[in-house]
Amino acid sequence: MIARQQNSDIAVTPAPATASSHNRLAMAALLIGGAAIGGSPIFVRLSEVGPMATAFWRVALALIPLLAWSWFRGTPASDRRPEKLSEYALLVLPGVFLAIDLAAWHYALTKTSVANATLLANLAPVFVTLASWLLFRARISAVFAIGLVTAVVGVITLKGGPMALGDGNLLGDGVAVIAAMFYAGYILAIGRLRSLFSTIRIMIWSTASAAICMLPIVLLSEPTLLPPTLFGWSMLFGLAFVSHAGGQVAITYALAYLPPAFSSLTLLLQPVVAAILAWILLSEPVGLMQAIGGAIVLVGILIARRG
Repeated sequence: MIARQQNSDIAVTPAPATASSHNRLAMAALLIGGAAIGGSPIFVRLSEVGPMATAFWRVALALIPLLAWSWFRGTPASDRRPEKLSEYALLVLPGVFLAIDLAAWHYALTKTSVANATLLANLAPVFVTLASWLLFRARISAVFAIGLVTAVVGVITLKGGPMALGDGNLLGDGVAVIAAMFYAGYILAIGRLRSLFSTIRIMIWSTASAAICMLPIVLLSEPTLLPPTLFGWSMLFGLAFVSHAGGQVAITYALAYLPPAFSSLTLLLQPVVAAILAWILLSEPVGLMQAIGGAIVLVGILIARRG
């Protein structure tokens, strides 16, 4: 596991007991982040603007709490600044990946079934694991692989089983897979940056670059950028503050201490959380298959944790 700390976070090699403590805290942050992002479909569902505009406001409004946090906290002496053009490019790269992921997933929602788009977009852990092995020679244990497969089976079950894929559209399904690939790129890029920069610096740069990339997509694809009511704005602020500023900050923090492959696997909790919140807030029923699927996802994550 990566045992690095930067400011609360700066790269040092802690003693074993301290490393264990940081790993437990990172695991808790990862679970909280996954739960926060899991609520994003509720905000998107209730948004009064189109999917691309919703994605833009998700990252643009998230800059408010991120910049406020940075300003109130100040800049610790240990917080390393980028020095080379390549480092600035690395800070921008996760935002580019995230913008493409959001645009692709939202486009897929208009071309294929919601079940297909959500299921295929949640294949990101598969791509993270493969890329970690192929590009970075990360060791993938058999126990972790079993946990990964189990968790993916759980997501498929949660979304209605293999038969749910028959309701999709080939183009939309393909775009959803592309979304998964770019979200995998986002996780891997963040994981690499956490050995160099603090959580808040990475989040500000990646969020700002995602907003800049999303803006022309919105202006070219949708007629309305602004929600018409206060309720619509509240949904966008909730999406930005809770799901992005809260969820992604927690995940970025966790990636300093946990491997990207395992971190991405834990994010399969998102559809489980989304189903629970839809049941509580939108009165959408949770059937037996969804309950079984959620349980399988949790079992898969526990298995992978041992690997």
